[in-house]
Amino acid sequence: MDAWWRRSVIYQVYVRSFADSDGDGIGDLPGVRSRLPYLRDLGVDALWINPFYPSPQADAGYDVADYRDVDPRFGTLADAEALIRDAHAHGLRVLFDLVPNHTSEEHPWFRAALAAPPGSRERARYLFRDGQGSLPPNNWQSAFGGRAWSRVADGQWYLHLFAPQQPDLDWTNDEVRAEFEAILRFWFDRGVDGFRIDVAHGLAKDPEMPDLGAGHAPSGPAATGHPHWDLDEVHDVYRAWRRISDGYPGDRTFVGEIWVADPARLARYLRPDELHTAFNFTFLLAPWDAKALRAAVDESIQALSAVGAPATWVLSNHDVVRHVTRYGGGAAGVRRARAAALLMLALPGGAYVYQGEELGLPEVEDLPDELREDPSFRRTRGAETGRDGCRVPLPWSGTAPPFGFGPGGAWLPQPAGWAELTADRQTGDPASMLSLYRAALRHRAALPALARGALTWLPAADGVLAFRRDPDFFCVVNAGERPAAAPSDLRRARLLLASGPVAGDGTLPPATAAWYVS
Repeated sequence: MDAWWRRSVIYQVYVRSFADSDGDGIGDLPGVRSRLPYLRDLGVDALWINPFYPSPQADAGYDVADYRDVDPRFGTLADAEALIRDAHAHGLRVLFDLVPNHTSEEHPWFRAALAAPPGSRERARYLFRDGQGSLPPNNWQSAFGGRAWSRVADGQWYLHLFAPQQPDLDWTNDEVRAEFEAILRFWFDRGVDGFRIDVAHGLAKDPEMPDLGAGHAPSGPAATGHPHWDLDEVHDVYRAWRRISDGYPGDRTFVGEIWVADPARLARYLRPDELHTAFNFTFLLAPWDAKALRAAVDESIQALSAVGAPATWVLSNHDVVRHVTRYGGGAAGVRRARAAALLMLALPGGAYVYQGEELGLPEVEDLPDELREDPSFRRTRGAETGRDGCRVPLPWSGTAPPFGFGPGGAWLPQPAGWAELTADRQTGDPASMLSLYRAALRHRAALPALARGALTWLPAADGVLAFRRDPDFFCVVNAGERPAAAPSDLRRARLLLASGPVAGDGTLPPATAAWYVS
């Protein structure tokens, strides 16, 4: 039998916005535990939980001060252990988020580094360098805006590819490698099924630290030859980690957040002795266009098949604008999002569902500036709106905010219009987005063709995607602007599920997808 992670659907839980148990307006681990039956009934196989470790929250928990504990605002270590047990009891696996590129400035190691002199063991764990007179060591820029270097009192500079409160670790240091191997074992010993690795392509840096060239952006998909993204030396780290995960029972797994421009470079991370899977940003970034979507699918499958790794598919996450909005917003964006969900869940490999996409939530674009917390908003002085709009707390029930999120308020305001999108309101409505996801996930789990069937493209009209998953499953997506007839191969097939109304003769309206079996 194939390992579970090769075709699993994993639900992303952004803890602070999922469910609040204690009324402080911030989601927490007990809140996640209380909603495990919802995730079980949705039909997903696992959940990936964003960071909940002790943190000053300079970057929503991606600035970790202690990798072996739980921030009090999210619960306790006992709550994390209970969450793992309860999820397993519901048939759900659990992945935690691991942040190895950098720590918090409040981490004991960085505090010790600031108190120690240049050249010390404490500073060697991070990337401290001498500057060029009054200037930093090079021209590297932070992904959040501004310089990637900050100066300390003795004149040295330390590297932070993100916020100044997130100093980068030096992964050529043996202490750093040993510490993270111990962190993996700490959580594996407590039953966690795997890790999502933040900035997995960023751990190694060019030791010469050359200036960024014109073709090397500080963020986004990394171009080949970039001096601090996607260096070959990073693969040694993941080979060591794979040996650790393979030593535990139950197919423990790693999934990498790897932003690279070339799918062939992505495949290098997924060789049999490295990571298991990676997020597919090629697919996520594709516009609502049949040719672009097909190209993303073909490029991904072709590149990963060379190393025997499954593709994964994702439409949204906590770092990008929600796809209802990316696809045009309003009614058109919802129709396209419904069709995209059926496309994603019909493709071979695994898939990720970001919390709230099963409710059809759009991006919240009108948040008050004073409530925004994303450091990219602050560091660019509002030139970038940041990621808060996709992180607004979920609407569970009721007709007014906070819509059942918790007994108090919510850390970001929810739109009043979300009363129509609550999980309770959509449950039992066969036309709702939630019902569509539940039906699609139920069929996906039951159909052998969606477990192992190869993908074969079928002839189709312009703007239409059509493929078969052997031996008897078909998916058709009309990504065009006009109604389109279903391919002739489907004349004898039975309609199983559709994202919108399908005519009696099989004609699909624009922005509509349908599943068939023969």
